[in-house]
Amino acid sequence: MVTERKRLLLATNNPGKVREFRRLLADGPFDVVTPAELGIALDVDETGTTYAENATLKAKAFAEAGNCLALADDSGVEVDALGGGPGMYSARYGGPGLDDPGRTSLMLRELGPTLPAGRTARYRAVVALARPGTSDVELFEGVQEGSIGFEPRGERGFGYDPIFLVDGKRTQAEISDDEKDQISHRGKAVRAAARWLAEHPD
Repeated sequence: MVTERKRLLLATNNPGKVREFRRLLADGPFDVVTPAELGIALDVDETGTTYAENATLKAKAFAEAGNCLALADDSGVEVDALGGGPGMYSARYGGPGLDDPGRTSLMLRELGPTLPAGRTARYRAVVALARPGTSDVELFEGVQEGSIGFEPRGERGFGYDPIFLVDGKRTQAEISDDEKDQISHRGKAVRAAARWLAEHPD
């Protein structure tokens, strides 16, 4: 008798995040599906004041819309020289008219000639798991320390990856997907969520 695999809905419309989530969850016991695959058109207002609050809002909304377990994340880059910003506003940094290259260019301009020692930064992600019909949410956090370079380099990744230095030399956009998944903020948070799911399949 073949047991039907349960669905895990990715609570995001970001193609970069979808690719990473699929890689990180590929060996799990769930069928990972996207909103588009379920015919769900949902855009959740991120009105929370923390990563955890925003991730929770998205996970709960998509769990109800899909009537299945949903996984959401909220993440950002925190640059010490920018007072920890843009943080949870990373996707909206500079206003709605900017794309990823525009946001990275803005950050480089704001940092200007700041020396490498003053360009410390970190990626932070909080992943939320929610099931329909319940208010219970599980939260998992991942942090990746690094720094901001002086120019974009690399063709991989998305967001601020082309200027986020992982070892003082290479950017996140220059390393392989496998290496990124091992060290990234999202990789750490999703692996923690996957371990919890393996222990709590129902």
